[in-house]
Amino acid sequence: MIVAWLVPGGGHLLLKRPARGAILAVSVAAMFLLGLAMRGALFQPQGGDLLTTVIYYGGFIGDLLAGVLYFLTVLFGYNQPDVAGHVHDYGTKFLVAAGLLNLLAIVDAFEIATGKKD
Repeated sequence: MIVAWLVPGGGHLLLKRPARGAILAVSVAAMFLLGLAMRGALFQPQGGDLLTTVIYYGGFIGDLLAGVLYFLTVLFGYNQPDVAGHVHDYGTKFLVAAGLLNLLAIVDAFEIATGKKD
């Protein structure tokens, strides 16, 4: 599961499902890179009222689920302040959605590994 989290599609490659792993890797990477190209913002944990806390911590977890893509982005110093505009907003959603898609890939790899799914 750790490999599936860190490397999108990596869990499927370890389970000898290279086609599914490649599709997932390309899908997650494309969604994440499109989010960066749209200059989406990465979430940082932030407190405040309940709604703000849920949004920012949830967004941070969604970003973090993208694995190595997130870590490389932070390592290379990507920083986009939260600005108004629909393109930036869609980019932010793409970044979080890439992590959530990777979460689905992690669950899928786990189910295949435990024999619950073919």
